[in-house]
Amino acid sequence: MSKLIKRLGKHFYGANPQERRKGIRNLFAFLFCSLIFIAFWFIPPNVYGLPSDLPITQQRVIALFIFAALLWIAEPVPAWVTSITVLVLLLLTVSDSGFTIFRADSEGSLGTLINHQTLIHTFADPIIMLFMGGFVLAMAASHVGLDVAIARLLLKPFGTKSEYVLLAFIFITGLFSMFISNTATAALMITILTPVLKTLPEDGKGRIALALAIPIGANIGGIGTPIGTPPNAIALKYLNDPAGLNLNIGFGEWVAYMMPLTFILLFVSWLLLKWLFPFKQKRIHLVIKGGLKKGWRTQVVEITFLLTVLLWMFDKLTGIQAGVVALIPIAVFSLLGVITKDDLGKINWSVLWMVAGGFALGEGMKETGLAQTIVSSIPFHAWPAFVVIVASGLVCWLLSTFISNTATAALLMPILAVVGVGMTDLLLPFGGEKTLLIGIALSASLAMMLPVSTPPNAIAHSTGFIAVRDMERFGLLTGIIGLTLGYGALILFGRLLW
Repeated sequence: MSKLIKRLGKHFYGANPQERRKGIRNLFAFLFCSLIFIAFWFIPPNVYGLPSDLPITQQRVIALFIFAALLWIAEPVPAWVTSITVLVLLLLTVSDSGFTIFRADSEGSLGTLINHQTLIHTFADPIIMLFMGGFVLAMAASHVGLDVAIARLLLKPFGTKSEYVLLAFIFITGLFSMFISNTATAALMITILTPVLKTLPEDGKGRIALALAIPIGANIGGIGTPIGTPPNAIALKYLNDPAGLNLNIGFGEWVAYMMPLTFILLFVSWLLLKWLFPFKQKRIHLVIKGGLKKGWRTQVVEITFLLTVLLWMFDKLTGIQAGVVALIPIAVFSLLGVITKDDLGKINWSVLWMVAGGFALGEGMKETGLAQTIVSSIPFHAWPAFVVIVASGLVCWLLSTFISNTATAALLMPILAVVGVGMTDLLLPFGGEKTLLIGIALSASLAMMLPVSTPPNAIAHSTGFIAVRDMERFGLLTGIIGLTLGYGALILFGRLLW
């Protein structure tokens, strides 16, 4: 048995001894998660506090939910692989197109089977199209040098004084991250910043501040728009779900409320960085190579980029939903040859699969009635609404510190969406369901204590200029201050505007 496991580890994870050891550990972790999954498949639901007469389909979805959560936390396989696996298992075991043996209902206790098309459609959800459009826009901008040109243009007014250069990197990274993947933004800005970091005094703390500015800007900046980070898109989906909250929040409406908060959090982060890591060198001179390429393709990208952003911002006025707008740049760039089939292969499909798999799990919980069963089994109405809001935000923040913020949002949003419906009146004094769900997206973005918390953190840490303890200290302070300001703003918006 041990030889078989070693061979599997070598086959799937390579022949390098270190990689093989990691592979074997991952294989054991996967087997452990699978055993837990099988156990929950058969354990009577009354053992863990749910009614003993729970329909079989709901019990299966509970097992799949726990399986997904364990895999997302332990990560023995990539997160997107977990999403695809869960989708396939949902289709095979709880859908109307699953194995016949799983659809048999001799005792009348099977429960509701999910329409298989409903599950498959999650992979063509308008939110997925929204993200795809964002990825294509970013790719086209990079092709023609628009991203570097914008960075140079925006950094120039901040001058050469060290603390203002720091402010520039935070704000420009944050601005880019609102429309471009935060990972891609971090990679671009680190490329620009790395030569500067090497020129700063080794005994000064300024380069720690500058290196941290990139993940801070990338993580917080994503809060500003629905496409800034996957948890935003997940929140928007459940807020606008016609069968759920049905709040009809548009792209422009999100931006109108969340962008001011984003800039406030970025400014506070700048003040914190200046205080924790003061500069020894008073002036920094930036040299940014590259720029706009000449040609008609550059003009096409500029015009399309501007048009797309304007249509997103004024979606309520035009009546065109953000997911539909996102298809415009894909069509234009494909038609005119700005992007090719090779470029389409470079889209971050793993993120799209990850988000869609979370949607599928949410559909499984909703369509089988499991979400409603769980919520009715927990005495939320006996708890103060403020406690529910704060507790959910803290749980999300803690989980997102150690696992993917997208995975965390995918786990929490379906349940909290049903909680929001059941607690509508109690939540109203605190901004309603919007505070509850947008608060989850906010909490996920503010979780950045460790290099593993987000890809931008890992990119910044790879420069070698940031110690983990520095990231932990700043991440903890940012989390406390950010959550306080963020939830305060959401409650205030809810009372005055929503």
